[in-house]
Amino acid sequence: MKKAIRMDEKDNVATALVGLAAGDEVEVISSNRQVMQLVTARDALPLGHKIALTNLPEGAVVTKYGAAIGKASKDISVGDYVHIHNVRSDRLPLTEHMLGLK
Repeated sequence: MKKAIRMDEKDNVATALVGLAAGDEVEVISSNRQVMQLVTARDALPLGHKIALTNLPEGAVVTKYGAAIGKASKDISVGDYVHIHNVRSDRLPLTEHMLGLK
């Protein structure tokens, strides 16, 4: 089974340890390799990218490594690919050009 890792118990996203295809069943493991959760990937996502572990309504804080990394810019469901298309970063403000909107 494909795996993703949740680094901190406060995290609401996990990092894919392999590339995922939509429909893949994913074991979410902790940093000490215990299986914490099973999720179904709703989208394809590359190795090292984030998958949602909880439903995140628009405006909800996205947490990775136990720290806020941004806010959901639209509703995100469990298993969704979490990236710049649905999160406003707290670390790097993205321009419309960077997002492909201009």
